Amino acid sequence: MTTPLVALQKPKAISVAQIEAELSEIWRSQQTGSGALATRAATFSMVIYEPEEFQQLLAALGFYQGAIDGVHGPATKSAITTAQKQYDLKQSGRMGPRTLARLREEWTKQDGESKPVSNLNMRGFGVSDSIASQNPCRIITLCPEIKTSESVSAQVSAYCPIQKGNDEALMCCEYITLKGTKPELQGVGELVRSLMIQDLPKFVWWKATPNPEQPLFQELAEASDCMIFDSCYFSEPESELLKLKQLLDQKTYVADLNWHRLSAWQELAAAAYDAPDRRNDVFEIDKVTIDYEKGNPSQALMYLGWLASRLNWSPVSITEESGDYQIAKIKLKADDGRDIEAELAGVPVGDWGEIPGDLIGLRLASTNPQANCATILCSETTGCMRMESGGSAQTAKTQQVAAPADEGAEALMAQQLQSWGRNVLYEESLSVTAEILKLRA
Repeated sequence: MTTPLVALQKPKAISVAQIEAELSEIWRSQQTGSGALATRAATFSMVIYEPEEFQQLLAALGFYQGAIDGVHGPATKSAITTAQKQYDLKQSGRMGPRTLARLREEWTKQDGESKPVSNLNMRGFGVSDSIASQNPCRIITLCPEIKTSESVSAQVSAYCPIQKGNDEALMCCEYITLKGTKPELQGVGELVRSLMIQDLPKFVWWKATPNPEQPLFQELAEASDCMIFDSCYFSEPESELLKLKQLLDQKTYVADLNWHRLSAWQELAAAAYDAPDRRNDVFEIDKVTIDYEKGNPSQALMYLGWLASRLNWSPVSITEESGDYQIAKIKLKADDGRDIEAELAGVPVGDWGEIPGDLIGLRLASTNPQANCATILCSETTGCMRMESGGSAQTAKTQQVAAPADEGAEALMAQQLQSWGRNVLYEESLSVTAEILKLRA
């Protein structure tokens, strides 16, 4: 269900120097008004870095006519497909590294003759109702723009989720939007830190690949209690997951929304060995196969990292094969000396889902014919045919995994805000994932 919002003030353009004064005026006017009581929430501050560069590039090159809003809906997917067709790229409807690089190249070719992006820019006008309903205090959105501008511009607004009880006061959120070119926004770190409410939790939702070399990124990481990412949109997951591990090593608390998409797969795998006659045989597992949608191996890598961290497996080597299936074969060693073989396969699929790299299937097995540990999990949308091939399916415990009702980043972000804190299980799993990735060097 959605939570309707009431606007105290719609987005208003002001100078950067007027931000605090304008917000103070909003609350002064509420104290003297005669309508429903509206007060500023005092829950947390959130900074959102929201580039959405690809939508701007698509718009500038004439492929996209919708709003710049970060929504990967049908119009955006259609625009990506059209661009891929024109530039002789694989028509996936997804913004992969090759497509993004080509759009940047075409944009650069236009040089100074390029037209400004006239599409309505909706970034920073608000966030999803699932987040707004958590009663944040202040949301600061940083919106890099590809067009040139004279300086960073600012907008402020205020919205309130409607409460269930008619006699309850409205708990309202302030929105601050800063727009400018990427180089211009690199200089706003100190301003953003000053706008984050002191003595309240501070979140930074970095809707881009982690870039610890950027001054802005460094400043926000130092100022935040939690840096939040979504690895399903990483352009080079193998190197960028290592950057998340580096942040953890530097005592920066990190959360990955993509990790939470694995929870159903983790819970069903664990439940498969709850029965007394299977409980001990979990330690007989020595063959692992993980299939995922070709294009982004983040989920598969993190899932193997989770399995290895729970069963005390240490990575030994990795080999990668070319071909239609992006196969990676990883050898691990159990603490009792047993050899473990894992295979990650990027499977080409015709109907891409919303989340790049979603898991498709999992098979756990053993070379010990007496072990009662064979388990197959597969996505409801793809079925178990590939995992059931090979002749052992009849002895395996097989289950289908139902995807959550909403795997979108906004819904997962709302869950993160409700239960934020150090996730030791994620950190331990990412540590093993990083060990696997370091073997590629």
